[in-house]
Amino acid sequence: MIAPLPKILSNSEKVFDFVVNEGHGVKGLCDIGIQSLPKQYIQPLEERITTSIVITDDSIPIIDASNWDDPKVADQICEAAQNWGFFQVINHGVSIEVLDNIKETSHRFFNLPTKEKKKYTKENSVSSNVRYGTSFTPEAEKTLGWRDYLSLVHISDDEATSFWPTSCREEALEYLKSCDTVIRKILKLLMGGLNVREIDEEKEELLMGLKRINFNYYPKCPNPELSVGVGRHSDISTITVLLQDDIGGLYVKKHETNVWIHIPPVNGALVINIGDALQIMSNDKYKSVEHCVIANGSNNRVSVPIFLHPKATSVIGPLKEVLQNGEKPIYKQILYADYTNIFFNKGHDGKDTIELAKI
Repeated sequence: MIAPLPKILSNSEKVFDFVVNEGHGVKGLCDIGIQSLPKQYIQPLEERITTSIVITDDSIPIIDASNWDDPKVADQICEAAQNWGFFQVINHGVSIEVLDNIKETSHRFFNLPTKEKKKYTKENSVSSNVRYGTSFTPEAEKTLGWRDYLSLVHISDDEATSFWPTSCREEALEYLKSCDTVIRKILKLLMGGLNVREIDEEKEELLMGLKRINFNYYPKCPNPELSVGVGRHSDISTITVLLQDDIGGLYVKKHETNVWIHIPPVNGALVINIGDALQIMSNDKYKSVEHCVIANGSNNRVSVPIFLHPKATSVIGPLKEVLQNGEKPIYKQILYADYTNIFFNKGHDGKDTIELAKI
């Protein structure tokens, strides 16, 4: 039985217990009729995205991928990776039906009773590759993000069939398979821009040795201007392939500035961004970029990112092909498992993690 709202909100410890330890998430706060934002969700001013730091006369590239073999597509993708770190692709080959289905699946999972979702929390999940949670790392964060999530690491279809939630298992596997060609095409073109002519088995493990699909849920927020869905960070992946719904809320930071640009939802588009791992491999030719998600007070929002990572046992550093003409390495060689441990054991902090990999 859920305690009355005033009792839950009576102190920060009770809110944390309700949201995190009892597994209700921020959706649970909305479900019991919360009218104002608990103080641990109120972000400091410097973390909020306000109109004074948002520009509306610029946007990330939208690339038509209807012909992957067109040299212009390769040029546009590599240029976007260098100058923006983000781009959208349209006419990529993944059907609208598949995209709509995975968004519906996201809503379906988060609308399950708490007792069902709680089976997949860190304390209860029978597999470390399946995780239901909230915010990012609640125990390490000073202020929490207005987001719940389900994270599924894909090791094999058999493993997924055994451990992933039945409410989204088939749809998540179908979505991963549907995006596989897009992922491989984009990685091939990006590698071509780094003088890598062939992605052999070793390179494939380095680029996409591990796949993770997330279902992100951002419920309506009572005071969205005071909070964020996800704080400022860069991804640690090689690349991330993100599906937005039609509500919007993703913002990216323009290089070397303190201004932010909204990435408006484009029907049928996939948002691609460069992660820290590829910035390191490219020796800074391609850039991972700070981004964040704002909260909103009108709609329940979902997004579905696929993160492509090196294997945990991979050692990442500037690729030899990048350095073959005498370019000096900016980054040291680092075990990817060590890099991920640093990232996941603290709250979001912009691009601080990648600084630790520099020589």
